[in-house]
Amino acid sequence: MGRIFEVRKATMFKRFDRMAKQFTRIGKEIVIAVKASGPNPDDNPALRRCYQNARSVGMPKDRVEAAIKRAMGKDTSNYEEILYEGYAPHGVALLVETATDNHVRTVANVKSHFNKGHGTLGNSGSVSFQFKKMGVFNLKPEGLNMDDLELELIDHGLDELGESNDDNGNAIIVLRCAFTDFGNLQKALEDKNLHPISAELEWIPTTTVPVTDEQAEDISKLIERLEEDEDVNKVFHNMGA
Repeated sequence: MGRIFEVRKATMFKRFDRMAKQFTRIGKEIVIAVKASGPNPDDNPALRRCYQNARSVGMPKDRVEAAIKRAMGKDTSNYEEILYEGYAPHGVALLVETATDNHVRTVANVKSHFNKGHGTLGNSGSVSFQFKKMGVFNLKPEGLNMDDLELELIDHGLDELGESNDDNGNAIIVLRCAFTDFGNLQKALEDKNLHPISAELEWIPTTTVPVTDEQAEDISKLIERLEEDEDVNKVFHNMGA
């Protein structure tokens, strides 16, 4: 299927570059997954995804187990996942995924970030039509034949397969599937004893907006501001080269 390029200016972004932010995000995702489908990862694909991502960032096992115990407690915060939509400078669309126990605080903060970053917070549906939600699995390429892998997984929901690089420049294989096929492809990888470096649900842009390096710097300031917010999990955009 060829080479998959991240639709971003890699040097401008350091998504989840702080360990504390990574652990907090995954901890919230664990709480949400456990409250939705229970603490048994064998019966909970979302929790298995959290385990994979915890390993990928070096999150200690005791912190994962502590998050599961918190999720089963009566006094645990109930996190609500809310998607905010808007535009950064230069017409670039942004989707902001949040997990919050106080949506009034979160919407006020997100609106403030957009205003200070010279962007515009929009209404629900104002930019999400420019993206499609997909499952994204990253694998180490060692010992894998891409043609064979494609043939083996295409009947399990594989939509795209290609080569890319992670944030550290290491070669990876990227697999993408429709949001509804995430569980099917996850199980197929598990059955083949393939353990992803990470497994995420991401918003992939269907079209991109070309920007200059100077414009990308303006946009990056807003994205970095949003990503630093404790309620923000991920920020997606449709910025192109």
